[in-house]
Amino acid sequence: MALADTQRSKWLALALLAAAQFVVVLDASIVNVALPSIGSALNFSQDNLSWVVNAYTLFFGGFLLLGGRLADRLGRRRMFIAGMILFALASLAGGLAQSELWLIIARSVQGLGAALVSPAALSIVTTTFREGAERNKALGVWGAVAGSGGAAGVLLGGVLTKYAGWEWVLFVNTPIGLAAAFLAPRLLRESRDERERTFDVAGAVSVTAGLALFVYTLVNANQAGWGSTETISLGALSIALLVAFVFIELRAAHPLVPFSIFRLQTLRGSNIVALLIGMSLFSMFFFISLYLQQILHYDALKAGFAYLPLALTIIISAGVASQAVTRIGFKPTLITGMVLITAALLWFSQVSVGGSYLGDVLFPSLLAAAGLGFAFVSVTIGAVAGTKPEDAGLASGLINTSQQVGGALGLAILAAIANAASDNSTAGSHLVALNDGFRVAFLVGAGFAFIGAVLAATLINSRDSREAVQAAARGEAPAAIAA
Repeated sequence: MALADTQRSKWLALALLAAAQFVVVLDASIVNVALPSIGSALNFSQDNLSWVVNAYTLFFGGFLLLGGRLADRLGRRRMFIAGMILFALASLAGGLAQSELWLIIARSVQGLGAALVSPAALSIVTTTFREGAERNKALGVWGAVAGSGGAAGVLLGGVLTKYAGWEWVLFVNTPIGLAAAFLAPRLLRESRDERERTFDVAGAVSVTAGLALFVYTLVNANQAGWGSTETISLGALSIALLVAFVFIELRAAHPLVPFSIFRLQTLRGSNIVALLIGMSLFSMFFFISLYLQQILHYDALKAGFAYLPLALTIIISAGVASQAVTRIGFKPTLITGMVLITAALLWFSQVSVGGSYLGDVLFPSLLAAAGLGFAFVSVTIGAVAGTKPEDAGLASGLINTSQQVGGALGLAILAAIANAASDNSTAGSHLVALNDGFRVAFLVGAGFAFIGAVLAATLINSRDSREAVQAAARGEAPAAIAA
């Protein structure tokens, strides 16, 4: 069915795409609260239980870049539909799981489906909305929905686990995913890179294997040991695969990732900053959950509701950020967001065993949420600014990969640091030692965010940011960025 190029059809398309991205992001955190129930129901060993989360992260992070390029080559709407169907069916299979292996495989396939959906959805947004004020507004909505997904996942996971059973943290995705796939042909236009139909198989295999193995090494490092033969060997192999990918791409006639895209200074800088956003913020959610449940003794449902102010603030700040980008540029907005995140994590580093939700969690989490909204929206706009329409999927895959790899890397590093700090604590109390680990982790996370602020100030082109503001005021695309 042909769609008229109207504002109404564009915003209906955005509503569908944002809802799909919300479910994808939410699913990375929704199972966390349900893990004890899952472990009990399926007789999980303690070592394998973490793979209910890690399997999703591994396949999501590992296949994002390939998913983005497949969207460019085969059709963005087509890959969005295929990914949503795969995600929905895998969710159904996961809810029906009768064993450890069954559930872990289902979670892996869910991650693969998400890796097809996320870059396809973002690239459709960037090709549907004209660069400038219109796209900034659309990405503000995108950022609000996607940014709040992680916090909402904890809340929804607690409610579903308590009142419906752990299976429903997976079942809930099935009707949403199938409905999105059904509506996509009616609301979304198809688009693809029409230049050539060849596919760089060697590049696809090497980068997907390299990224997946790198993420696996990170999520497994604390269990296997950072200095273990396993971690060092797998880390070296993943780096070798990624180096091989670079050489393959430099020699390929039609590379999976044309490195000419990295000539865009703002794109390069945005992806580096996105890596540090992931390193600082993904782990923040993890350690807040532990502090609430292990130090303040909240149950899963109460811990979930504790995230509600944070999720609402992200939605508000993302809307404000889209307006700020249009008026002052994505660079100042991004720097402001990173500074707010730094301040929030420094505040979190003061948590105490005798603390309270109001003083130790609520106010710093509101500050972090404001920073996340500003940073997430502006870094996404910077990462896709000036890219050619035929490379929209690639740019979307790159920014998603940066965030996911950053999240895995940051969580692995900070969990190791927190464990070491707790083990080395001279406190006689277990809770005090545990709290000491959280404090150190938050402090190092603040360091990551501060480095991100410095790099945003130095790596992102100020002229690109200024010209984007001027072009938005004129209602046209920034000429210098496009060139």
